[in-house]
Amino acid sequence: MKRIVVFGRIPNPTFDYYLAARLDASDMPPYEVADIRGRDIPALNADGAFVILCRYASPSVLRWIESNAKHLSGVGLFLDDDIPAVVTGKDADFLYRLFLWYRALWPLRRLNRHLDIVWASTPHLASRLARVEAIVLPPAPPKALWKADGSDGNWHCQSNGDVLIGYHATGVHLEEHRFLQPIIAEVLRERPRARFEVFADRRAKAIWQGLERVRIREPMPWAEYLADANTRRIDIMLVPLAPSHVNDSRAPTKRIDVARYQAAGVFSMGVVFGDAADDGELLATYDAKLWRETILLLIDDVGERGVAAIATHRAVLQMASVADTGFEAFRPSEIVGQPSGPDATSNVGQTDLSE
Repeated sequence: MKRIVVFGRIPNPTFDYYLAARLDASDMPPYEVADIRGRDIPALNADGAFVILCRYASPSVLRWIESNAKHLSGVGLFLDDDIPAVVTGKDADFLYRLFLWYRALWPLRRLNRHLDIVWASTPHLASRLARVEAIVLPPAPPKALWKADGSDGNWHCQSNGDVLIGYHATGVHLEEHRFLQPIIAEVLRERPRARFEVFADRRAKAIWQGLERVRIREPMPWAEYLADANTRRIDIMLVPLAPSHVNDSRAPTKRIDVARYQAAGVFSMGVVFGDAADDGELLATYDAKLWRETILLLIDDVGERGVAAIATHRAVLQMASVADTGFEAFRPSEIVGQPSGPDATSNVGQTDLSE
């Protein structure tokens, strides 16, 4: 291996949360990042390159791998979602499911013969990849992405006395929008100083129409979302997860967003965030009454908000610490020097990830 080439729809949170800091770790080879949203692949040196596909591929990427297979030192795929479950589910809209099929599932038929390794973001997701010995690669966010130095002890004191509650979700969380709406409606009735903001696409927006002190925001590009946290803070951030195969495979990356806004988080109890909190974080079962009571507690008690925020800050700091090891799979006995392409003899290269 002489270099690493990362293909993906970059910039995006997957690259930043899982790959960026590891690639910058000491003793890692030099790397290049190629955004696949363009029609053509930029000029890249394939000699000794190890290719990492970040979630997606494109026809031009597939052609590049196939034409340079004899020169590559290996090909790996990183996944952080149970994409087949999203495609066959109902929460994501049709166009997004079609996009996932075209960019993430359809390419596997051509990629399988080249793959040397597959990484999955969680043990649960790894178990969902049939017959593939996926290596678990947990999140390792760069500290610059979540304000690691923010710990002044006054995170949650709004100058006007208001308490801002946020729910920042993507379009695949329609069920969670429906779960939260009556809870937030009641919380806002009971606490006049509370405000709520929600990121909602076309379908979810209708769920929140008509509520006072609710700001409905359009989903924004990743770079803009990162910049948003540089200008303000949020007091309470909600992270509910409805029971589902898709959600059980998720990693706890929402902790990173909560830490970036220096907020007190309320997280769903379960596979993703754990079944018990003994460090100050607030976990709740998927029960409307319990979520309402927990939110009211945080609105009324600034000290409790501080304890919860600091606990999440520490959890994300622990996540970030694993980036120093880089990619442990890149060791001579495991990957370096193995051929890529139809004659490769690796664990993953002879499995069918598309099944």
